[in-house]
Order: sequence, then structure tokens, then C-alpha cells
Amino acid sequence: MDYSKSGGAKAPKNTPRHAEHNAKGTDKNPFGGKSDKAALLARMKAATKKTDEK
Repeated sequence: MDYSKSGGAKAPKNTPRHAEHNAKGTDKNPFGGKSDKAALLARMKAATKKTDEK
């Protein structure tokens, strides 16, 4: 019996096993999208304020 022919086909080399949910070029992470630093700082300040209140 030729065991080399059993099983699925080999995946091409250097390909990811799965697609990332936030990969470049998707709706969540479009190409050329720069993150707004002011929005990031506002989120960080809100998060620290929320933890300080507890």
C-alpha cells in the first residue's frame, strides 16, 4: 500500500494556519489606517479612572 497518497494535501510553505481576526486589509483593520493617539490616550485615561474608582 502506498501510504504517501493517504491523507490530505500538504499546505504550501510559509502560509499561516488560520486567518487572523484583525489582519491588515479587513474591515476591522483597513490598509493605511493610522491609530489616533489622542483617542488611545483618552481610552487609557478612562480605563485608569475606572480602576481607580473601584
